[in-house]
Amino acid sequence: MEYGAAKKENMEIIKAVKEDLIKILELQKIAFLSEAEIHNDYKLQPLTQTIDELEKEFENCIMLKLVENNKIAGSIRAYEKDNRVYIGKLIVHPDFQNKGYGSKLLNEIETYFECKTFELFTSSISEKNLYLYKKNGYKEIKREKGLGDIVFAFLEKIN
Repeated sequence: MEYGAAKKENMEIIKAVKEDLIKILELQKIAFLSEAEIHNDYKLQPLTQTIDELEKEFENCIMLKLVENNKIAGSIRAYEKDNRVYIGKLIVHPDFQNKGYGSKLLNEIETYFECKTFELFTSSISEKNLYLYKKNGYKEIKREKGLGDIVFAFLEKIN
């Protein structure tokens, strides 16, 4: 298999290109609705992010897309700073969840970096997210209060 490309039947994970950003943003807004419902807050940053903001983010990170049957079903992004890789917005369309795609995206993004310390965060009450990250070797390192009532759990993985 080619470096940086996970394949399974009609599924592949590859680098996103700028032309994918509108579809990824649409997917992001669908995927984060469950977080908004948990917090009763529909102004979460992933739901209010604009295409211009996403384009700027795209310029400074590696963004992957998971494609199944020619449809973008998931995405993840990450960037490296000060010997740490910061992973953000792991998203999988609700219709494609519980197939292991979140784990596949996490594992794949890690292959793009030589750095071996990865960090991410999620809401401290997002049980599915916490389970996924811990199952993939991430350990909680701290909690921080965000805007409103949200408390974020920060997790890291050292390979």
